[in-house]
Amino acid sequence: MENILVVGATGTTGKKVVSLLKASQYFEPVAMVRKESQVDEFLVQDIKTVVGDLTEDVSHTVLDVDKIVFAAGSGGENVVQVDQEGAKKIIDAAKAGGIRKFVMLSSMGADQPGKVPALKEYLVAKQNADEYLQASAVPYVIIRPGSLTNEKGTGRIQMANSLDNQGSISREDVAKVLTKALNDDGPINEVFEIIAGNDLISWD
Repeated sequence: MENILVVGATGTTGKKVVSLLKASQYFEPVAMVRKESQVDEFLVQDIKTVVGDLTEDVSHTVLDVDKIVFAAGSGGENVVQVDQEGAKKIIDAAKAGGIRKFVMLSSMGADQPGKVPALKEYLVAKQNADEYLQASAVPYVIIRPGSLTNEKGTGRIQMANSLDNQGSISREDVAKVLTKALNDDGPINEVFEIIAGNDLISWD
C-alpha cells in the first residue's frame, strides 16, 4: 500500500479523492487538514490525517508519504498565497522528501490566463504553480479540467494534452482521473485537459 497525501482533503473534490483512495486496494489516503478541529471528520472513517497550513511550513506533511495529490484551493480568496505559493511549498517538500509522483489539480486556461479576464488572477496563480512543478524534477501529472460541476460522474471524459473546446466535467470524474493518475503505469511528466465526454477514464 502506498501512502497518498491529499492536499485539500476537506474540499469538495479532495473529499472525493480521499474516498476513492480509501476504497482502493493499492493506496492509503493521508488527509491534509488545516485545523485540528477537522481531524475527527477523517478519524471516524479510519483515515490518516496530518495537520498543515499552506501559508506556513509544510515540510512535515510529506513524511512517510509516497505520492501526492494536490487538490487545494482558496476559493478565489487568497490565490497567490494558497493556490500559488502554497503549492510551491508542497512541491519543495515533495522534492526534498523524494516523492515518487505529484498529481496536480490545475485548471483549463492555466496555459493562457489572459484569455479569461474574470479569472486571470486565479489562472496566473495556477500557471505559476504548474510551471514550478514542471521545473522541479519531481515526477508529475498535471490535470486541467474544464468548469467543475457537482453532477454525478459518468466515468467518461474527453482528454488530451490540449483540447480545442471548452466544457464542463463533474468533480466526481475529476477525482477519478486524479486517482488513476497515481498508478505507476500511468503517465509521467505530462499535462492533460479534461471535460465530460464519451471515453472511459483510462491512459490506454
